[in-house]
Amino acid sequence: MSSSEIEVVSSDSKAPQNPSGVAVIDVFSACAYGDFEKLRKFEEDGAPLSQPDSKGYYALQWAALNNFPDIVQYIIVHGGDVNATDNVQQTALHWSAVRGAIAVADVLLQNGARLEAADVNGNRQAVHVAAQYGQTAFLNHVVAKYQADFDVPDNEGRSPLHWAAYKGFADTIRLLLFRDAWQGRQDKDGCTPLHWAAIRGNVEACTVLVHAGTKQELMVKDNAGFTPVQLASDKGHRHVALFLSNAQRTHSNNNRVNKICHGKMADIGYAPILFCIIIILVVLFINSVLAAPNLTKVTAVVGLWGWTAVSLAVVSLIMFYRCSSKDPGYVKRQGDVGSHKDTEDLLLNIDLDSSPLWTGNWSQLCPTCKIIRPVRSKHCPTCKRCVEQFDHHCPWISNCVGKRNKRDFFVFLCLGTLTSFLAAAVGIQRIWTETPVLPTEETWIHHVVVQHPGGVAFLLVDIIIFLAATVLTVSQATQVARNITTNELANAIRYGYLRRPDGRFHNPYNHGCQKNCADFLIQGYTDDDEIAWPPLQQVAR
Repeated sequence: MSSSEIEVVSSDSKAPQNPSGVAVIDVFSACAYGDFEKLRKFEEDGAPLSQPDSKGYYALQWAALNNFPDIVQYIIVHGGDVNATDNVQQTALHWSAVRGAIAVADVLLQNGARLEAADVNGNRQAVHVAAQYGQTAFLNHVVAKYQADFDVPDNEGRSPLHWAAYKGFADTIRLLLFRDAWQGRQDKDGCTPLHWAAIRGNVEACTVLVHAGTKQELMVKDNAGFTPVQLASDKGHRHVALFLSNAQRTHSNNNRVNKICHGKMADIGYAPILFCIIIILVVLFINSVLAAPNLTKVTAVVGLWGWTAVSLAVVSLIMFYRCSSKDPGYVKRQGDVGSHKDTEDLLLNIDLDSSPLWTGNWSQLCPTCKIIRPVRSKHCPTCKRCVEQFDHHCPWISNCVGKRNKRDFFVFLCLGTLTSFLAAAVGIQRIWTETPVLPTEETWIHHVVVQHPGGVAFLLVDIIIFLAATVLTVSQATQVARNITTNELANAIRYGYLRRPDGRFHNPYNHGCQKNCADFLIQGYTDDDEIAWPPLQQVAR
């Protein structure tokens, strides 16, 4: 199998160039360059608008390609055939799909253009062409308004989803999956959309397909007996092969032991382990540091700080439970208890123009939850839910960190840092102030390890926790001050709303350290409706 088996049909290369100073000399150049006055003059002088040029292309096609709806309407009124085909049986609607000319498509379809018109190159319709060129808005428009078949296969058995996956247009993939396009369809070569995404090494396309799929697509073999991960490996796409291999290993149905053990651990997370570690450290601290019989008597000051550390540890456990069990900000789905009827109608009709949530970012469509989600939301593959202001999924609390529990998580980190610091300080003070009479052959370190193994073990684990908690606390505090999430920082290059029009990074939700921190501490989250400038229209999942 080779990538050349899919042959892209392009009308883009047919568009004439109009350098400055080149005169419009005929009907076809007038249509291509949008010179309405010249076109009208040519028509009044008797030039036919319904005849093709020397290469078999129609004036209507040139106007459609370059999105001139007024010229398209004028040609149709004066005898142009909306279903006229060139030498490869492409119509003006095919050409409008190349550049996503929605206004032209409306004119054509309202004047009788056939959505099912197919060319000779694989029987591809306008929906296939739109998917090939990543014209997501065009594709959504003809599907929502004119009920175009978004899952129709061409002569090679390839649906628009195959083409979008092959070309790596993640937004188009999201739209098609959101509308329930069949991800498991195999073409004549036995390839699914995931096969073609793997062949081309499209990481984001593979990610969207895997997260939205049933995981069975990972194991499907083409006619040559290759799975997507094998094709990615053969083509040298290491990142794709590694991603698919990990997904395949995690979700394989052939390894029952791995599925049962690893799957349950993934669902439960490491929260029980962290809970046990905290309890054990508290017990060690009390028995081996505060109440150790072979250490000097606890002074009032040391006792005060020691029991303060124990009290903070108890409060930390309470906050641990809160951020672990609390709703992180799940976006309501169709069928959820308490969801509104208008939300269900929106999901059924998918009328994006009338949705108050829709901002033009295709990443707002979740093909898994089948919802239109807020801009800063993300689908968590572990929780299998979309989370508002998604920060990250933390296995140590077995929960996502998002809009509703990020403040609790931050307080938990602060308490953990302070508790471990106080406990370590008390432990070091208790051991350091011990003044034993040592034999000449025994060192002080050896004496401490032998005489106070519990205290040494506590200090080692406590210092590790202190360092980890400090790093996380500083990181989260910095992000709170900037009003940005861990996910946004890690994937800033993929999120269009984090870029200025000139392409440089800029966070539209950053209103200054003081306001960001005040909103976070008072409300627990910041208001996404208050932005410095409107987000761009291109965002990734």
